Amino acid sequence: MEGDSAAINITETPKERKGKAPLLATPPGASSSGKPVVQVVQPKQKGGYKRGLAVFDVVLRIAGIATALGAAIAMGSTDQTLPFFTQFFQFKAEYDDLPAFTFFVIANAITASYLALSIPISIVCIMRPHAVKPRILLMFFDTVMIALTTSAAGGAASIVYLAHNGNSDANWPAICQQFNDFCQETSGAVVASFLSVVVLMVLVVLSSFSL
Repeated sequence: MEGDSAAINITETPKERKGKAPLLATPPGASSSGKPVVQVVQPKQKGGYKRGLAVFDVVLRIAGIATALGAAIAMGSTDQTLPFFTQFFQFKAEYDDLPAFTFFVIANAITASYLALSIPISIVCIMRPHAVKPRILLMFFDTVMIALTTSAAGGAASIVYLAHNGNSDANWPAICQQFNDFCQETSGAVVASFLSVVVLMVLVVLSSFSL
């Protein structure tokens, strides 16, 4: 008859039910059981203070180059000749007359060269502030340079002290009253070398904080 409709019931088997996807997707933030799901979003790691420490590291290395190179040049150019002399002797003082001063020049030159060569590695730490291996490498060689520079500065400081004060027990007279310029230049070189030691110590502390 016209206007009548027939309803046909189609029974689905369990296999057909498994093969069908749900028509409504589970909205974000809710589970299939209806309970809200808390999603923890971890913030992206940024360089932050480590990048700032790396920049400060480069600045300190440049300062260390200046102090170590200045110490080596000041000591290496030390030379003074007294205006009076005898028939057989000429009173002259040079840095290479003493092995401690020669070692001082070589050690500070090595330290300045190392600091210059380490700057590219320090720049890598700026670009990759979370890198560990470059920091460990810098910390190791910085520690070696501390030992080298400290030994050189300490040995030269003992000679400078004897030049200023002498040693009455060993009958070593002070020579700085005669070689005043020589003593001033060597003293300034020793001070600059100890400044290099301080810079290297700060670099090791920065590397340890950056790890």
